[in-house]
Amino acid sequence: MDSARVLQVHPLGRCNLSCLHCYSSSGPAVTEELETGLLLGAIQDAAQEGYNVLAVSGGEPLLYRELSQLIECARNLGMTATVTTNGTLLNARRLKSLRGLDLLAISLDGTPDSHDRMRGRGSFLQMARRLEQVRAAGLPFGFIFTLTMQNLSELEWIARFALDQGAALLQVHPLELAGRGRQMSEHRPDEEELQWAVVEAARLQTVVGPSVVIHVDALPAGGLRDIGDCEYQSLPFAFLLHPLIIESDGTVVPAEHGFDRRWKLGSLYDRSLAVSIQQFRAERLGAFRKQIVAGALTDAAAAGVRFVNWHEALTRRAREVAVSAPNA
Repeated sequence: MDSARVLQVHPLGRCNLSCLHCYSSSGPAVTEELETGLLLGAIQDAAQEGYNVLAVSGGEPLLYRELSQLIECARNLGMTATVTTNGTLLNARRLKSLRGLDLLAISLDGTPDSHDRMRGRGSFLQMARRLEQVRAAGLPFGFIFTLTMQNLSELEWIARFALDQGAALLQVHPLELAGRGRQMSEHRPDEEELQWAVVEAARLQTVVGPSVVIHVDALPAGGLRDIGDCEYQSLPFAFLLHPLIIESDGTVVPAEHGFDRRWKLGSLYDRSLAVSIQQFRAERLGAFRKQIVAGALTDAAAAGVRFVNWHEALTRRAREVAVSAPNA
């Protein structure tokens, strides 16, 4: 059972960049932004349900004026707080707003040329120039690398860069086919590429040593299992469904941004997160287990692979399932 039970929050859709692979289709012209009060209430509800990590993403979360309130709320509730950023807007003022943060995750898509192809000309240099201020602020930080079918060969360069910059974490995250990422379907790393990424990450861990933890977002296929009926009745909701995603329009979904809306829990604008969780658990969790979780487990076993991008497996199963989910 995972120890990290994540509530992932997207407080706004606005971003200063328009990255080719953005799973939330964020950009400068996107205006969606969630009310702070709704988010603070949702964080409190999530903590009551056993979620112990708040992960703030976007859009570009540094553009959300009340970001420090979200971090403070989570920390006061005993949650770990993380923020994912493109890093180009980090400055002394914004770094002060991140006080108390457990981890700042900075996106890094490969060598400077590869990074700029994904995020726009000059974006690597803009990000890299900010790292000295991050170190000076004493803020724990790491890099998050989007794995495609073409860039595994750049992982060693990234690992050495992370080591040189003083990063504590290098997270390897497979490309998500959501948002603008749907236009990059031919770049999605297949099951074999994912296996090689795990192998390469293990090799590089011996190269960089323990100061940088290299983590691939993949689970051992042999360890996947569903939770039994008795456990379902007694466990907090966070142990049954995580990560839980709050998108910038207030929609609450399982697993990944853009998850099939037939399985949404609700919207923060319609009802509180606590009520949405209660209703989903009572009315729809059983169907989710049978149609999505059990189906994804079957698919993983049939694929005969050693590692699985589990959240993608759930997302794919939700798209393909023939039986419609009950209405929200």
